[in-house]
Amino acid sequence: MNAHAFQAERALSPTGDPQSTRWVILDPRLAIHREGTDFLTFLHGADRSVNTIRVYAGRLALFLTWCAEYAVDWRTVTLASMARFRFWLEATPGRRGKSRSGATVNATITAVVEYLRYCALHGVIAPEVADRLSQPLYLATPPPDFNAGERGQFRTVRAKAIKSREVEKPYEALSEEQVAAVVAGCRTARDRFLVVLMLATGIRIGEALGLRRQDMHFLPDSRALGCSVSGAHVHVRHRRDNENKALAKSRYPRVVPADGPTVAEYVAYRLDRDAVVEAEANDLVFVNLYQRPLGKAMTYQAAKGMFERLSQQCGFVVRPHMLRHTAATAWVRAGVPIDVVQQLMGHVSAASTAIYMHANEREKREAVERVAAQREVAAR
Repeated sequence: MNAHAFQAERALSPTGDPQSTRWVILDPRLAIHREGTDFLTFLHGADRSVNTIRVYAGRLALFLTWCAEYAVDWRTVTLASMARFRFWLEATPGRRGKSRSGATVNATITAVVEYLRYCALHGVIAPEVADRLSQPLYLATPPPDFNAGERGQFRTVRAKAIKSREVEKPYEALSEEQVAAVVAGCRTARDRFLVVLMLATGIRIGEALGLRRQDMHFLPDSRALGCSVSGAHVHVRHRRDNENKALAKSRYPRVVPADGPTVAEYVAYRLDRDAVVEAEANDLVFVNLYQRPLGKAMTYQAAKGMFERLSQQCGFVVRPHMLRHTAATAWVRAGVPIDVVQQLMGHVSAASTAIYMHANEREKREAVERVAAQREVAAR
């Protein structure tokens, strides 16, 4: 073990209350690193998601480890030191032995800069330490949803002074044949409903695992449930008290319509679910039915294992987010207005939805061949 290693650990409450669980930073002597742990507590109080705090904890521990190993005082870190840290991130393999992407390197630096800004704000370090890690940037062409102010006073923003080159990767969506193979490859009614639900609604895996039975309004008329929304639909809500730590990324609730096949798969799943006595007391939709502990909420780890099995069964990689991309792509291809797709996806920024406007390979080939055919006709 690295003698300079800092660690990110999850601290459990003595009472066992999952809401009292916190992430902490431990120094090489396994003592609490006060400033780092205070920052993580601040993130919790700011209602950042559990996953965000977990990731930030790991990235901060990595930075502190690097500082200790290379004799860099993080309290007075310079721009040159941060540049060396960036080079180290790019050159050193991650935990799985793979090189870090530019996006991962930049996300790590962002976490560190946020930590240093927090420390500067609370008097732990000098303000200039955090200030020199960013530089003013004038937005000549701000994004469509950016508020530049009446006099353009908000066009000047702070940008990271240190960042790695990012390679833009196209999003991964499934073809119709792959969708059919994935659905057919599901071994249980629960797994099949999860896949069909995500394909039909585009919800995230965390949003799906956090659904409760009261969120499933699958009747033609839900007024008896106190809901004025007509037709079958799902309510996606941000909750912090789910036993499986599943969390909707957006803090804003939204309603997503559901189609007939999704409702039918839910009915089939409920038959299996209702047959397991231990599941009755759990209000979460997705629970363990086929292995112990029966009736407990389905976890992220269980979902990961399910998609790994599907990948082996189908012969191609299947990840939860690919189902979300597939849903959005299908909506755009069907001519659904982009602002409607944005609301269905729960995107705050239209820029997040714009990636689905890109043409696919078939459309690009058809465009080239169409023009070639027109030129051929004109040349006759």
